[in-house]
Order: sequence, then structure tokens, then C-alpha cells
Amino acid sequence: MSEQAEPLPPSETAAPSDVSPDMSPDVLPDLDQLKRVLETALLTATEPLPAAELKKLSDAPIDNRQIESLLEELAQSWQDRGVELGRVASGWRFRARPEMQPYLDRLNPQKTPRYSRAVLETLAIIAYHQPVTRGDIEEIRGVAVSSQVLKTLETRGWVEVVGTRDTPGKPELFATTSQLLDDLNLRALQELPSLQEIGALLEQDSAAQA
Repeated sequence: MSEQAEPLPPSETAAPSDVSPDMSPDVLPDLDQLKRVLETALLTATEPLPAAELKKLSDAPIDNRQIESLLEELAQSWQDRGVELGRVASGWRFRARPEMQPYLDRLNPQKTPRYSRAVLETLAIIAYHQPVTRGDIEEIRGVAVSSQVLKTLETRGWVEVVGTRDTPGKPELFATTSQLLDDLNLRALQELPSLQEIGALLEQDSAAQA
């Protein structure tokens, strides 16, 4: 007569749960309260916050669709104010509307930096043709690219080295960063404007951060 295996106690057969003890899957989020929490977090944040991070603010499980919907509603509620909530490459953030900048400049009349055409053209070439080497940039522009131009872009956080090309000399490959998209108030590279618009937007953003 074969022996029958005794069933394991429930504590040993239960599958591990991914839900934390203080976040029951049966608890529904208080959406009005969560919207206030999201608003507070975004107003006090110094950097854009992605939806994945903002989900942590909920007391109950919430999916991406719900959190995005709440953020859209929050953005709508700020439509008629001097500050707007928008999504950029790194996440969601509040910022002063562009038309408010002339008034804010009265509080901080510091002269904003103006970028040379060489800097803006180099930035545009990297943005539209990335990843590119210094040689690629010089070939497209038709003139030599000074080290100071690339240093300016790297120092500002708009350009970074992402690797090297597998050719003699292993030249560095340059590409734009998410910081550039954030400063241009864009979500993706596909939204990049013209060279002239890039210059105006970057100078505007520098004024806002001055």
C-alpha cells in the first residue's frame, strides 16, 4: 500500500504576495486625496517626476492608466493659471508659463546667457544626426568645431559621450540628453523644433532658471 503525502500547511503552500502589508489589493485608492498628494509632490519637486515614481504616493495599488489620467486632470485644472503642469522627457513637472517670464525677470534681472551660432548649430547637428563624432559635425558644418563649443554643451548637460565609433582612433560619439528635452519642454526627439526655435527656447529656459 503506497503512502500518501501529507498536504503541507497553508503557510507553506501559499504563494508569496507582491503586495506590501500596508497596501491591500482590495483597497481602492482615494483619487481626490491622491490628486492632492500628486500636486503637492510636483509643486515641491526640483526635477521632473516620472509616473513610475508618482505611483509610489498612492496608499492603494494603482495602474499606469489611472495615474496618467489623474495627472491629465491635474494639468487641466491649472489651465487658467500662470503655472502649468506638463510632461517632458524625464517625467511631469510644474513650470511658469512662457508669457509670465517677462514679469518674473523683474524680480531677477540677471542677464541670461546667449549661445553663439556655433554652439546652436553644433547642438542641432548632434540632435538631428546623433550619435555623431566631432569629425561628423565638422563635415556637416564645413568648419572646425572648437573644444570649447563641445565643452559648453557638455557642461550645460545637453550633450554627452555615449560611446566610441569602431574606426581608427576610436572617436567619441556624442548624443543629446534627456536634460535637453526637459529644458526645451519636450517629451521626445521627434518634437525637436528648428534651429532658430531651439535657440529661443534655450535662452528662455536659462532665464527661468537664473
